[in-house]
Amino acid sequence: MTIHITGDAHADEVLSDSPFALLVGMMLDQQYPMEHAFRGPAKVLDRFGSIEPATIAAADPAEFKALCSTPPAIHRFPGSMAERLQTLAAIMEEKYGGHTERLWTEATSGADLLKRVMELPGFGKQKAQIFTALLAKQLDVRPDGWEKAVGDYALEGYRSVADVTDTASLQKVRDYKQQKKAEVKAQAL
Repeated sequence: MTIHITGDAHADEVLSDSPFALLVGMMLDQQYPMEHAFRGPAKVLDRFGSIEPATIAAADPAEFKALCSTPPAIHRFPGSMAERLQTLAAIMEEKYGGHTERLWTEATSGADLLKRVMELPGFGKQKAQIFTALLAKQLDVRPDGWEKAVGDYALEGYRSVADVTDTASLQKVRDYKQQKKAEVKAQAL
């Protein structure tokens, strides 16, 4: 299945072709517009020549940080995200032999998959739930109990990047998030 999150055909192709790129896009999706975050892996590939975990993990940290910071940067905090990306790459290499898809293909249940994702740098429970839902909804990765593990992110609708399949759905997710923020703000008054 082809991923359509970024609104950029090349960036979406990188996400579709590389499980690591998809994981990196999700890692970058914080304090930054989601479509820009998910374009980050294509920027790394285009500038560095690889999106392979072993190559990224072995890169000179200063040089890697510089290429991630080159405008347009991979994130609004490119230095810290470059470091986190190299750490994530090293984990994928050491724990999964560089085969990111093993993160989910070897999961024994939805709860196990969620736990595995939560062990990664930059993945708290909510982000891990969203990534697990993205795998289920867009890549048909559905270990037993995935719905329970991801909670409301398993429901139909437009709650997160897991539900983005085109520009219209991206806008619906944005609208949903703005509505939720407004509700929280109203409750705080």
